[in-house]
Amino acid sequence: MRIKYFSDTDTALLEFSDKEIAETKEINENIYIDLDRDGNLVSMTIEHAMKQANIAELSYCPSFGHIILVSH
Repeated sequence: MRIKYFSDTDTALLEFSDKEIAETKEINENIYIDLDRDGNLVSMTIEHAMKQANIAELSYCPSFGHIILVSH
C-alpha cells in the first residue's frame, strides 16, 4: 500500500494495488474509488483530504504493520 499526499491540492491518494483500473466510482464529490475488472479496490482519491478525512497527522508503524491516522 502506498499513500501519497499532494499539499498543493490537499489531495490524498491511497494505492492498494498495481492492478489496471477498470472503473472509477464517485462516492461523493470529494471521494473516488478505482476498481479493477473484478471489482477489487485498486486506489482511493480524497480531495480536500484534511477536511474530508479530518486528518491532522499520518504515520506508519512498520513494527505493527499498520497506519495511524490522527484526527483533529
